[in-house]
Amino acid sequence: MESIDDIRIHFSSDQLFLLNMCLMFIMFSISLNLKTDDFLRLVRQPKSSVIGLISQLILLPIFTLILIQLWGLPASVALGLILVACCPGGNISNFSVHLSGGNTALSITLTSIVTLFAIVITPVTFSFWAGLLPSTSALLQEISVNYGELLMSIFYLVLLPLTAGITINTKFPEIAKKISKPIQKIALLIFILLILFAVWGNRDELAFYLQLVFFLVLVHNGGALVMGYYFAKANRLPIADAKAISFETGIQNAGLGLVLVFNFFDGLGGMMLVMAWWGIWDMISALGLAMYWKHRLKLKDK
Repeated sequence: MESIDDIRIHFSSDQLFLLNMCLMFIMFSISLNLKTDDFLRLVRQPKSSVIGLISQLILLPIFTLILIQLWGLPASVALGLILVACCPGGNISNFSVHLSGGNTALSITLTSIVTLFAIVITPVTFSFWAGLLPSTSALLQEISVNYGELLMSIFYLVLLPLTAGITINTKFPEIAKKISKPIQKIALLIFILLILFAVWGNRDELAFYLQLVFFLVLVHNGGALVMGYYFAKANRLPIADAKAISFETGIQNAGLGLVLVFNFFDGLGGMMLVMAWWGIWDMISALGLAMYWKHRLKLKDK
C-alpha cells in the first residue's frame, strides 16, 4: 500500500458538479429553518453566543492541533482534522439540541452566524491553523491551494443556498414549514449517498487506512462535545445553553469539507477519509448524546 499522503481520488468535472449540487441542496435544507431574527439574537444574548463562538472557532482548532501533535499523524490526515475544525456546524446540530432539551434558539443562532460567515471564516482559519504545523504547511504548499477560488466556491456552495432558504422562510413561512422536514430528510439521504459515492471507487485502499482514523475521529469528536459542554458550564451558563454549545462545537459540516477536498485539495486521500468517517460518526454521536440527555430529562420529570 502506498502512503496515505500519496493517495489521490479524482472525480470528473461532471462528478464534481454533482457533488457541488448535492452540497448546495443540503445547505438549502438547513437554511429553511433560519430567519434574519436568528442573527440578531447575538445582540440579545451576547454572553452565550460569544462563548459558543469561542468554543467552536478557537478552542476546537487548538484542541485539534494538540491532538495532531500527540497522535503523530500523517500530514494529509492532520489537514483533514483541521479542515473539519474550520467548517461551520453540521446539519443535524439544531435537531440534536432540540431533542436533548437544549437551547435550540442559541444553537440556531450559532449555526446561522458561523455558516453565513463561512465564506471568510473557513478559508482564513484553515490557512492560519494549518500553517502553524510544519508538516501540514509543507503539504499545503505542495498542493498550491488557491484561496481566492476557495472563497468564491464557498460563496456559491454556502451563501447562495443559505440566502435563498432564509428568504423563503422569512417571506413565505408556511411554505417553508411544509417543505422543511421532507427536504431535510432528502438532504440527509443525499449526504449519506455523497459519502458512499466518494469512497466507493477507492474502497479497498480506504478500508485499509480506516483503522488509522477510526478511533482518531471518535476521540476528536468526543473531545469536542465534552469541551464545548464544560467550557459553557465553566462560564456559568445554564445547562440548556451548555448542551447547545456542546453540539455546535462537536458537530461539523463534513459535507462542505468533503466537497472542498475534491475541489481544492486534489482529492487527498487522508483528508477525504477523515471527512467521510467524520460525516458518518458525528451523526451517530449527536443522536446518541441527544437521546441520552432526553432520557435524563425524563428521569428528572418523574
